[in-house]
Amino acid sequence: MSFKKRTCPPLHVLQLTTSAARSLLMSYLAYEANRSYVFEDYVWSHTPFSYTLYDFALRPARIPLNAFISGPTAGGPMPDVAAAVSSSFFEKVCPKASRKVISSRDAPTDAEGSMLIKWWVDKLETVTDRCVEVDSSEKVVFDRFLFGGPRILSILPGMFSSPILSRFSWSPLVLSAITRNFAVLRPQNLDGMLAVHIRRGDYKRHCPRLAQWHSNYMGIAQLPGNERDGNTDPEDTPHTREEYYLAHCLPSVSQIVKRLSAVRREHNLQQQNPDTNTTLALPPLSKVYVLTNGWSFWLSQLFDGLKADGWEDVVSSFNVEGNLDREQKYVGMAVDMAIAERAEVFVGNGVSMLLSDIPRSPC
Repeated sequence: MSFKKRTCPPLHVLQLTTSAARSLLMSYLAYEANRSYVFEDYVWSHTPFSYTLYDFALRPARIPLNAFISGPTAGGPMPDVAAAVSSSFFEKVCPKASRKVISSRDAPTDAEGSMLIKWWVDKLETVTDRCVEVDSSEKVVFDRFLFGGPRILSILPGMFSSPILSRFSWSPLVLSAITRNFAVLRPQNLDGMLAVHIRRGDYKRHCPRLAQWHSNYMGIAQLPGNERDGNTDPEDTPHTREEYYLAHCLPSVSQIVKRLSAVRREHNLQQQNPDTNTTLALPPLSKVYVLTNGWSFWLSQLFDGLKADGWEDVVSSFNVEGNLDREQKYVGMAVDMAIAERAEVFVGNGVSMLLSDIPRSPC
């Protein structure tokens, strides 16, 4: 039995992290409804040509999902439920005339996340047709407000225990890129490495807007136990509010150095167990991996600041990218995320969707 989402008119370019989060959630819904999920390519551009021009270079307009991830969402095996299938396979086995189309018009998209999943499962269970397609042209099945707020938290316990996440893995292409960079990422097991996500570029405009909107952290960054809850500064004036948001969303070099120094100090204190007066087997933090799209001159200042603060080595996305082959370069963001997942500590930007795909501690 197949289950496919018909997309509403899409944006010209989709951010990988947003696309990946939605794919994982859609495949979890299909799993709960006992149907096969239909996965689609990652669409960089809707041009009719195979390649598109971006940043003065050609890149594929579409990239198969399997190039980024493996596991049930991309067609890998899982118990008791039929495997996910590609959209091209769905088109062959489920011609339009054989599909049952259901609309998302009446879906309670503003409901608690777990209730939204239940609503869709109940609706899909009433359909006996072999091939089902969801028409989401009037209402997105999982919109940005779900990912951006605490309503998504009620979905996570079931999702974490499901094969969708327990059997998730990065694609062989992504893993080969990490292997190719062992010399850069030494040691090979990434012991003692802190990974930090620092986005620049469009965030110079985006972060002040978040202050104007009084935005909180992304939903998954609001998990209980995170040391920062994403609320605005208690002394809330336009000036102090923007300063607060910029410190979290677009921090300066000095703020980054100070924050990572505090994380290192806290991590090293955790090596000592006060109850037994013993030392835990936690390697001390000594190296920083920076996930970033920042310019080289800015990175040079950051590297100098971190090394002056005592970090033995600092590596960025650009160091890794320079060692990737032609195919690996197109999945560079997934390579970044896979490295961050393996690091001893990950410090994320709580307002970014990338954090939603690497659920650790937001900065």
